[in-house]
Amino acid sequence: MKTVYWQEGVLYLLDQTALPGTVRYQACREAEEVAQAIRDLVVRGAPLIGVTAAYGVALAAWGFDGPEPDFDRRMQEVFDLLASTRPTAVNLFWALNRMKKVYTEHRAQGREQVAVALLQEAEEMFAEDVATNQAMGDFGEKLFAPRVTLLTVCNAGSLATCGYGTALGVIRSCHREGKLAMVYACETRPVLQGARLTVWELCQDGIPVTLITDNMAGTLMQQSKVDGVVVGADRIAANGDTANKIGTYMLAVLAHYHGLPFYVAAPMSTIDFSLSSGKEIPIENRDPDEVRKVMGTPITVPDVPVFNPAFDVTPNRLISGIITEKGVALPPFDSSLAALRG
Repeated sequence: MKTVYWQEGVLYLLDQTALPGTVRYQACREAEEVAQAIRDLVVRGAPLIGVTAAYGVALAAWGFDGPEPDFDRRMQEVFDLLASTRPTAVNLFWALNRMKKVYTEHRAQGREQVAVALLQEAEEMFAEDVATNQAMGDFGEKLFAPRVTLLTVCNAGSLATCGYGTALGVIRSCHREGKLAMVYACETRPVLQGARLTVWELCQDGIPVTLITDNMAGTLMQQSKVDGVVVGADRIAANGDTANKIGTYMLAVLAHYHGLPFYVAAPMSTIDFSLSSGKEIPIENRDPDEVRKVMGTPITVPDVPVFNPAFDVTPNRLISGIITEKGVALPPFDSSLAALRG
């Protein structure tokens, strides 16, 4: 099942807010609709956000029917609009910068050629993401012995990417090789991506999964029911500090205390080498009603103040390794990530 696809000038997005109860696609004909879909979590997951934004740029070029002198202004508006949607996910900016380069290189050939080149680039990014995730999974599964039980948080699978997944890509590869005994999935409050998306995705593929609430992770480790933790990432600083879904830092601390390996799986495009540490990563704060309500149903006092950061930052000293499509970076990450980049 594709998370995003292009057909006859329309971009179709799998609506992840409706899962697991309903499988439906949202049709986008304007870049503004793509931007809103990213903001509203119709599309989510750093790799998928980046590719979707790339398609949004192509959509704007294909759909433009104004005067030629207005084309450049319109495209700059679209780049700025899409860049404003999710500040933490660095793949968004990586993808937009890549599309800007293509736009600049082909602009002199005319508007139609620019549109063709932009769509081709978005399609290439889609295919590259799937191949990247499969490579990541192959590197990651070699880190684990047979009959391994793993814990994950949020959704870092095919629903967060163009296919296969990052953290769930590692888990898929473990399952393929007959190594996987069980996956424990944290429900991932406040939007329940673990309960709604990860569980659904793994069940679809026949991968054994058990759902837990986020506050059960410590007991799970205390009772020796898990062998390691694998998570995704939305941005990784040059020193290995990692921003991921809120609750990831808590799991890293628990894993460290219980002597369990804690791995991050993410493509090289998620590593922001311009940032020296996680202190520089911008953290998105989201709508308080995501906490006040569960699936639209109020669960607390309507006007209670809410603290709702979408991500937290796990310090590099709590991370055992960072799994990429180029190999596994081990501490010290300053040098190992730079070596993979080179």
